[in-house]
Amino acid sequence: MTSAVAATPYRKSLHRVLYVQVLVAILLGVLFGAFFPGIASSEWVKAIGDGFVKLIKMAIAPIIFCTVVSGIAHIEDAKKVGRVAVKALIYFEIVSTFALALGLIVANLLRPGAGFPGRPDAAAVAKYTEQAAHRSPVDFILDIIPDSVFGGFARGDILQVLLFSVLFGFALMALGERGRTLRSFIDDAGHAMFGVIAIVMKAAPLGAFGAMAYTVGHYGSKSLLSLAWLVGSFYLTAFLFVIVALGLIARMAGFSVFRFLAYIKDELLLVLGTSSSESALPQLMEKLERLGCSKSVVGLVVPTGYSFNLDGTNIYMTLTTLFIAQALGVELTMAQQITILVVAMLTSKGASGVTGAGFITLAATLAAVDPALTPGMAIVLGVDKFMSECRALTNFCGNGVATIVVAAWEGELDRTKLSAGLRREIDPSDVELEARRLRATARRARTN
Repeated sequence: MTSAVAATPYRKSLHRVLYVQVLVAILLGVLFGAFFPGIASSEWVKAIGDGFVKLIKMAIAPIIFCTVVSGIAHIEDAKKVGRVAVKALIYFEIVSTFALALGLIVANLLRPGAGFPGRPDAAAVAKYTEQAAHRSPVDFILDIIPDSVFGGFARGDILQVLLFSVLFGFALMALGERGRTLRSFIDDAGHAMFGVIAIVMKAAPLGAFGAMAYTVGHYGSKSLLSLAWLVGSFYLTAFLFVIVALGLIARMAGFSVFRFLAYIKDELLLVLGTSSSESALPQLMEKLERLGCSKSVVGLVVPTGYSFNLDGTNIYMTLTTLFIAQALGVELTMAQQITILVVAMLTSKGASGVTGAGFITLAATLAAVDPALTPGMAIVLGVDKFMSECRALTNFCGNGVATIVVAAWEGELDRTKLSAGLRREIDPSDVELEARRLRATARRARTN
């Protein structure tokens, strides 16, 4: 009887499904911004989207702290933590290099900047170039260390929170049995923070509407149309990366990237509406655990990936750098293009947690390759907003796939849960129930 009930597909009324609500809100936001640009571009409409993102961000630091500390503290072998971290970083560097190279290849084949009319306004990007010029690799390393224990939490700096969480997790692990009460408290606090996110998520459609309405109303369609070739090239490259590159990686790890994308569709639409991959970080971590990834792997790989595994940003940097060079009539040699790849690999890590990180990283890359290219940033300033959604979506997908791959590599992936979770007719909340049903079916088959 239980098996029959568990096998029954889970269904909700369409209007109650989150991704449907967010999708409708995005469409309404586009229409509102197009027909009422004056109202849509007001600060009040902008505040709706910004307010929702801030609500999500307020919970990210404590969720990362609780998840990382709990994951490490429950591991008896400290070597395992280091092993997971090393495997994650190796994966990040290999995939990031491929993303950078893919951006260069597409830019050379399509040449989106060739024949671009007009000259850029260097003054429009002065603030970004100044920030890039004053941010060295040494500054990046020192910025990982917070001024105080609460400094990283107050600023929402993921890397600083991650560093303290790892240290605290090891300290709690060393306490052994004496730390049991504190471990239980942190576990409960983590569950409570996910409850906060569940409440905030009820406002997701409203936040997506405000963010999309303001974008269309404020920037208009002309800026998008004038650089449609660049935007289209970037979206095409990101699509190829997710479907082909991540698809092959997922296949080698034993799952379908299409089913995984369907599984996280709610979060993808949330990222699309808010242009922020951070807005869906807590839900991604929770869903990955439901898919069978161990808590320790999720707690280490996902937060680290948000700083070191930015596939969408990597594609954006190489593709946009070559676009600017082509628009300015500067032909870059193969050596210079290789330099772009190497420099972008470093600068993409150093911009984490900085306002306007994508643009600042682009400024640093251009200045390192050829300072004459830096004024060309003004060309893409108007449409950078339209590419930020795709950057966030690609980064989000890449981190999800990376976590499953590292979990499988480490032997910390429950394949039964993975199979159950990626079956489209099963609601995510029923993954554990479906996993038990599959195990029971397998046992019966062996008995017979």
